[in-house]
Amino acid sequence: MRSDLNVVLVQPHLAWEDPKANQQKIETLVEPHGGDLFVLPEMFTTGFSMNPSALAEEEDGDSVKWMQALARNKKAAVTGSLIIHDNGNYYNRLFFVYPDGAYKTYNKRHLFTLAGEQDHYKAGSESLIVEYKGWKLKPLVCYDLRFPVWARNTEGYDVLLYVANWPEKRSFAWSSLMVARAIENQAYVVGVNRVGDDGNGMAHNGKSSAIGPLGESLLNFEEQQEGAKAVQLSSENLIATRERFKFLQDADNFEIMK
Repeated sequence: MRSDLNVVLVQPHLAWEDPKANQQKIETLVEPHGGDLFVLPEMFTTGFSMNPSALAEEEDGDSVKWMQALARNKKAAVTGSLIIHDNGNYYNRLFFVYPDGAYKTYNKRHLFTLAGEQDHYKAGSESLIVEYKGWKLKPLVCYDLRFPVWARNTEGYDVLLYVANWPEKRSFAWSSLMVARAIENQAYVVGVNRVGDDGNGMAHNGKSSAIGPLGESLLNFEEQQEGAKAVQLSSENLIATRERFKFLQDADNFEIMK
């Protein structure tokens, strides 16, 4: 049987469009913690900025190298999204960096039209399943949370990861939808948000959390609480839950039109 997975959720107060400050802040927050996986917010170096021409990096840029260095130092995987320039386009791109520095990527599929994200970034079309320490993880980004078909557990994943810059004014939806995604997919859900106001005056209250496969709360941050917290995801509990409640086998078959 695979071992349990120790996940560290990192909820920082992000400095607006200041990668170095945010990297230093995150280093301070994670310094006391060990774990298998460190989860950072969406656009964790800049905040949710619609200024990619000034902020975008190439995939071999400083921020990816920083993630690789952090992963090697902590002997753990690190994930979060960055503003990336690639082949003439800008992407809100999530990186899942393994302890040895190798990585996989996912481009955010559902761009946040309320903020005009689609006017600045290109949407992704491919989902990603990451295999790590015997677990299957599906990483997604912020607004993806509102679209259950894209998250539907057709790949047999164990953990659904959401990295976000989710505003305080819609925090009820953030908390409620994560519970729904956990229940309907019989999977752990880990959602990591940021705190503080961004450069547009949009307030973020965090409320990062980890949820079990029956929708039970495993870990919660208080509102506006900056910090890092660890949670242990039990393989035995996940297997037992799916064996007792065989709901996934009754799910509808469907095809996503890309």
